[in-house]
Amino acid sequence: MSESPVIGIVMGSESDRPTMQKCCEVLDSYGVAYEVVVRSAHRDPEGCRTWAKEAEGRGIKVLIAAAGGAAHLPGVTAAWSLLPVIGVPMAGGALGGLDALLSMAQMPAGIPVATVAIGEAGARNAAHLALAILALSDGRAREALVKNREAMSAPKRP
Repeated sequence: MSESPVIGIVMGSESDRPTMQKCCEVLDSYGVAYEVVVRSAHRDPEGCRTWAKEAEGRGIKVLIAAAGGAAHLPGVTAAWSLLPVIGVPMAGGALGGLDALLSMAQMPAGIPVATVAIGEAGARNAAHLALAILALSDGRAREALVKNREAMSAPKRP
């Protein structure tokens, strides 16, 4: 569908990669090009800022940010970019990811982060939501999304 990356995926830690691989698998199934980076809002704030600020100039149209715990990465990413940001809360910690979910959902007015479910289901839905955003202005993305929805609603054969 796209040769140059149109979706940017950022993770706060390399340990988030197995979960976010589910996001990548969905994007691969649609033929959507993406880039994946690790940038910590706490350990690499300058790298995070630079990546987010330069994303649009690289042709990125949607950002997906995954983080656990305090989960600052999606909000920081949204603060540095005008692109839509989808936050994926990582499972783990004392609250199993609920802390990350609430952190992402409680962004101040004017700096929104679209937040999906915790963990792998959220990673998959982040990819589907990113494609839905792309489909607003990309006919091929819309067609791919329609075909996927039709396939999901088709009767299953035994």
